Amino acid sequence: MSPGGGAKNSADGSGRTRGAADAAHDADDRADEPAAEDDSAVRAARRARLRRGRSRDDSTLLNSWRSPRVRIGAAIALVLILALGIAAWFTPVLSVRTVRVDGLSVVPQEQVLDALQVPDGLSMIRLDTTAMAERVAQLPKVRSVRVRREFPSTVQVTVVERTPVLYYDAPDGPHLLDCDSVEFAIEQPPGTAPKLVTDHPGGNDPATRAAVAVMALVPPSLGVGEVVARSVSDIALELRDGRTVLWGGTGDSQKKAAVVGPLLTQPGKVFDVSSPNLVTVK
Repeated sequence: MSPGGGAKNSADGSGRTRGAADAAHDADDRADEPAAEDDSAVRAARRARLRRGRSRDDSTLLNSWRSPRVRIGAAIALVLILALGIAAWFTPVLSVRTVRVDGLSVVPQEQVLDALQVPDGLSMIRLDTTAMAERVAQLPKVRSVRVRREFPSTVQVTVVERTPVLYYDAPDGPHLLDCDSVEFAIEQPPGTAPKLVTDHPGGNDPATRAAVAVMALVPPSLGVGEVVARSVSDIALELRDGRTVLWGGTGDSQKKAAVVGPLLTQPGKVFDVSSPNLVTVK
């Protein structure tokens, strides 16, 4: 009997132990539930306050707009803006009163003003500055031009003139060539412009264009008096002091321009820089 009774007591004790543990867990769960519910309630209350705040803001804006005084003020402001826009566009309130031209040396200012064709009484807003610049750019001695508005009443014109880098003689007189190989004038060249000697001079001639490209890199201090271009790869510079620089073609022109100055400090008559890595003096 003792073994059987001991077993029963052990079974009962184990049951009571598990029951007490389950009861403790249930109590803990019930203790956690109010905290979770409290957090949900706090979040819900916060969302409700935010909604009420937005509603009040919307209501305030709506009430302000419904105010006759605010609506009348907005209407007046709109009318004033429209009136100013119409006045600026259609009336001489913002018309051109001053035209400033910068960058002129040989081009007469009257030619530029005539080409601009600034209309009297036209609003600055309606000026076609692109068309005005295109008309000025048609002047032969104008290389580039910029036209812009300066409110309230000034048109600013900035001109870059063409300057001769070479000229060649022709039956109708000396033709001036600029750095773009453009023939822009037939007139006496300035004393510093070298003369071009080639078989078929002109802006579209390859030898002429090669000679112009060389002169764009030659230091002015060399004192070039004449450029002889027998071909695009055979260009010689005749200096005003009687010496000759054999330049060759347009390749490596920057290196050639760098070595020719020091080379000319040596005695000689012919200085060959056609191969800048192996220069010679005769």
